[in-house]
Amino acid sequence: MRRLTLIATLILAGPAMAQDAAQDGVPDTPVETIVSGLSQNRVSITANFDGDEILVYGAVRRDAPAPQGRLDVIVTAEGPSGPVTVRRKERTAGIWINRDSVNISSAPSFYAVATTGKLDEILSAEENRKHAISIDQLVHLEAADAATEAWVARGGDPDTMPLFPILLAEGEFIRSMIRVRTNEGRYRMLENRVQLSEQTLFRADLTLPSNLTEGVYRVRMFLLRDGKVIANHERWIRVRKEGLERMVFNLSREQPLFYGLLSLAIAAFAGWAASAATRLIRR
Repeated sequence: MRRLTLIATLILAGPAMAQDAAQDGVPDTPVETIVSGLSQNRVSITANFDGDEILVYGAVRRDAPAPQGRLDVIVTAEGPSGPVTVRRKERTAGIWINRDSVNISSAPSFYAVATTGKLDEILSAEENRKHAISIDQLVHLEAADAATEAWVARGGDPDTMPLFPILLAEGEFIRSMIRVRTNEGRYRMLENRVQLSEQTLFRADLTLPSNLTEGVYRVRMFLLRDGKVIANHERWIRVRKEGLERMVFNLSREQPLFYGLLSLAIAAFAGWAASAATRLIRR
């Protein structure tokens, strides 16, 4: 029954198909494309928000019999990006202090990769670099793009930019940032978590954490044959604060002085209320 419902939903969703990446020797008209959908395309962050789950589902649409070769699916979810400062601590005179630091130009606030198998077995290194699918490839690509934009903004020629030394210097700090955010649950590798049925239907359940950054999240779906990407498709999820969360957020941005005074007043009132409750209990 679930499979029939999924097929009906996909048919009603319409032909939201991806364009294949152009490759030498591949016909202009793709043999296989993706029809996809999301269980929801909007997430509201409220005062009691503790995370959410998004169902990504789809099917492989074929205009001819299925080609030979192993079929796999990769689904990624990417949160809004921004600059990150990574610091390295060193022990000096028995005290851990911050020493070196690197400003990473851009990195996603959240990133998850779900696959039908082990990533290094179903995706070639060349295709990974080309489409920036794995976490490290995506972060390095965003850092390179941001560094290039900053170089051009200062009047530099993008063809003469010393990009390799910059990324080489950031490499160790990027790996450390990925490790920290992975431990925090903000970067996730979900191998063998995409279900592929009858070489046609696929689904992936992506769990969004409670500490989501507000903004637009990009969901990418890749169809692979023998390690090569033959089709891809994108969808978007809007994450927005609602209710009290939205009011507090707007107040902190639009009236920071009033927000600070109000926070102090609330803290003082909470302290007084706790003290008064304690005196009443002791009586």
